[in-house]
Amino acid sequence: MFAYIVRRLLNTIPIIFGIALIIFVLFNLVGGDPTYTMLGKHATAEQVAAVRAEYGFDQPQYVQFGHYLKQIVTFDYGRSYSSRQEISTMIARGIGPSLSLALPAFFITTFLAITIGLFVAYFRGRWIDRVVVVLCVFGMSLPMLAYILFGQYFFAYKLGWFPISGFEYGFPERINYIVLPAIIWIMVSLGYDVRFFRTAMVEETSQDYVRTARAKGLPERLVFFKHVLKNSMVPIVTNVVIEIPLLLLGAFLLEGFFGIPGIGSMTIDAIHNSDFPVIKAMTTLQALLFILGSLATDIIYTLVDPRVSLK
Repeated sequence: MFAYIVRRLLNTIPIIFGIALIIFVLFNLVGGDPTYTMLGKHATAEQVAAVRAEYGFDQPQYVQFGHYLKQIVTFDYGRSYSSRQEISTMIARGIGPSLSLALPAFFITTFLAITIGLFVAYFRGRWIDRVVVVLCVFGMSLPMLAYILFGQYFFAYKLGWFPISGFEYGFPERINYIVLPAIIWIMVSLGYDVRFFRTAMVEETSQDYVRTARAKGLPERLVFFKHVLKNSMVPIVTNVVIEIPLLLLGAFLLEGFFGIPGIGSMTIDAIHNSDFPVIKAMTTLQALLFILGSLATDIIYTLVDPRVSLK
């Protein structure tokens, strides 16, 4: 296991280099000179020269790319154009509010989706299965914006159960501000996850070992919960682990509409202000999280399915 992890980490080095090169080309070459974005089109030559020297835009491209690689290794992404703050400090400050919303919503969604998916897969083809599938499709068809507007208008404005927007950094004060967006997160994600988990379990019931177990006279409940559930965990784990990197940046609309000062709202503000260092840092961070998530997925495979070997 340790040797496999070391090899995979070494294999990620060229992947990270390639991703860094693509991001650098998109932001530094295709996007043009950000100096005029910062100063405007009426900036003087002296102002342009001063800004280019301050941010290193006057250096050769290979030097700038080397500096960007150093930022990836050290997690020091420089300063924001708009606020002039250290981006690493901004990220550290935004992780807390983002995770306080994302983690409870993610774990509750995963638990409910696996439970409901297991239940409807066990009663596949019956009326309860059809009703749940129809509700899942209906829930998936509604955009997140519809959930947000309905929740803010009905539960926050009309009933007054929750604040419409805002955030408190202390506990338990912040709980009241994250309950409604967490419920919306669960409602938006539940339909897709339930259908995915149900499909994974139903497909497993058509395997030869399931027919063999039934032919031996094992009770249907034992076949389903002991064999089918265990062997369907590989696609379930894949889906769950892939969603983990989205926890930090997966709540753009929720954080923006509910005024939660997390990484999602920080990224939206950076896009509105053309704050390229922040956008580039968020893009790089997301790519690194996906690479680590892929590694974690392969490792977890061996824990849930002994047939998978690490080579």
